[in-house]
Amino acid sequence: MLTNRSASPVTVTPVLVYPDVRAAVAWLAEAFGFGERVRIGESHRAQLRVGDDGAVVITEGGNGRRVPQPGGTSHQVKIRVPDVDAAVARAQAAGALVIEPLTTFEYGERSWLLEDPARHRWELTQTVRDVDPADWGGVAVAPW
Repeated sequence: MLTNRSASPVTVTPVLVYPDVRAAVAWLAEAFGFGERVRIGESHRAQLRVGDDGAVVITEGGNGRRVPQPGGTSHQVKIRVPDVDAAVARAQAAGALVIEPLTTFEYGERSWLLEDPARHRWELTQTVRDVDPADWGGVAVAPW
């Protein structure tokens, strides 16, 4: 695949709408440790690096794009972290709200669901054990 220094090399990149792109970039850096990679205009759009192999694009509203509204959610972004408790503490210190408290799931993940100041939902998750999907009622359709 051809590479492009102006675009993230990851396969899937969420694009999230925020009311203030610069404030969102600063908050995501403080709360989750994301790193800004490319800035497009002062407040139009930014590409952020997420860990070693992820990316997210932050954009302003307009052209049919809207910031999440109260009363529901249309999405959440799952971020795998090595220490979910430390990651949540950092995010809470930056002002994230806990939507769902720590849960250890039968499929081997410990997760918290948080909401940022613009109402985007973030699931922070840590693997605690390897589990065959058949052990909890899932079906492995294809290997990674």
